[in-house]
Amino acid sequence: MITAALITCAFAVSTAGLAGCAPATSTPSGGAMSDSTPSTRPPFQTATPGPVSGAPTGTPVDVPQSRWDAIARDLAARGVAGTPELISAEAVTFSDSSLGCATPGQSYTQALVDGMRVVVSADGKSWDYRFGTGDAPVLCTR
Repeated sequence: MITAALITCAFAVSTAGLAGCAPATSTPSGGAMSDSTPSTRPPFQTATPGPVSGAPTGTPVDVPQSRWDAIARDLAARGVAGTPELISAEAVTFSDSSLGCATPGQSYTQALVDGMRVVVSADGKSWDYRFGTGDAPVLCTR
């Protein structure tokens, strides 16, 4: 049967052991170290800033014929009768597999994805398409 004294003793031993792992809190001169001491360490970065490869983000680019055809097919499937006209096309490095157009409640792979954003107009409306590494368009409706 475990007694209260045994539990107290085990707790004291484990706490003392942890205290031995605590970092030193004194300065080389022996004084106490202040929490306001500025760090000389650079901030931690989890990703390389800016685009990884390809054209820099925001750079106007030509839309490959295969992607243009995919946009036209997608619009036709949505019942859009007008001929799409290019408004803008730019190289983009997206921060995840949502291609900058996440759906609430959906999970996405966290990785930099080089792709493009193509905005077209047809039937008096703008359509915002995103492409990752392939030629399958993703219509961004938000």
